[in-house]
Amino acid sequence: MHLFDLSGKTAIVTGAARGLGQGIAIALAEAGADIVAVSMSSSKETIDKIESVGRKASEISVDLSDHTKLQATFDQALELTGHVDILVNNAGIIRRTPAKDHSAQDWFDVIDLNLNSVFLLSQIAGKHMLERGSGKIINICSMLSYQGGINVPGYTASKHGVAGLTKAFANEWAAGGVQVNGIAPGYIETDNTAQIRQDPERHKSITDRIPAGRWGKPEDIGGPAVFLASSASDYMNGHILCVDGGWMAR
Repeated sequence: MHLFDLSGKTAIVTGAARGLGQGIAIALAEAGADIVAVSMSSSKETIDKIESVGRKASEISVDLSDHTKLQATFDQALELTGHVDILVNNAGIIRRTPAKDHSAQDWFDVIDLNLNSVFLLSQIAGKHMLERGSGKIINICSMLSYQGGINVPGYTASKHGVAGLTKAFANEWAAGGVQVNGIAPGYIETDNTAQIRQDPERHKSITDRIPAGRWGKPEDIGGPAVFLASSASDYMNGHILCVDGGWMAR
C-alpha cells in the first residue's frame, strides 16, 4: 500500500468547500497529504474533517475566475506549505440554458472559471513542479468531455477543453516527471446536479441508464484521486479516468 501513501505531500484542491472538491480533499488527507483548500466560500467544514484525520489543512478564499489572483494564490499556498506536490483543478460552475438562449455572460463566466483558470493555474503549478522534477496535476473533467449534453453549451465546451489541456500538458511535461491526468465523474449527487435530481422523471431516466443503478457520491471520486496523486500512477500521462458507474460503457 506504500504506492498510495501520500505522507509528506501537499495538495492544492480548488473548489474544496463542498461536493467533489471536499470529497477529494478528505480522501487525499486520509492517504497522508496535507491540504490547501481553495474556494470562494468557507471551507471550514472541509478543514475540520481533514484535521480530524490528523492532517494539516489551510484555507485560501479566492475567486479563481479573477485570473489576476492566481499567481498570488499559488504563492500563498507555497508560503503556507513550502512545496506543492499535487494540484487538483476541481472548481467549476454550470449554467443551464438552452443553446439559443444561452447568454454571452453565462458563456464567458463558465469558460473563465472552468477552462481559463485551469490552464493558468496549471501553468503556474507546472513550472514549480518541473523545477522540482516531480508533481501531479489532476483535472476534473466530465462525461460532457465526451458528450454534448442538453442546455449546457458553455459547460460542455469547457469540459471538452479541460480534457484537451490534460493531454496537451501531459505531452510536454511527462518527461519532466510531472503527470497530468483527469477524472471524468458521471452523475454525482452534488449542488451542480441538484436541479436535475429535483425532476423525478429526469432523475429516473438517468438512474435507469447507469449500470451501477445509482448516482455517485463525492467520496466515490476520492479513491481515483488518491490513485492519480500517488506513485501508483507514475506511468500514467494524459489519461482521463471515467468514474461513472458504467455510464460511458452503456
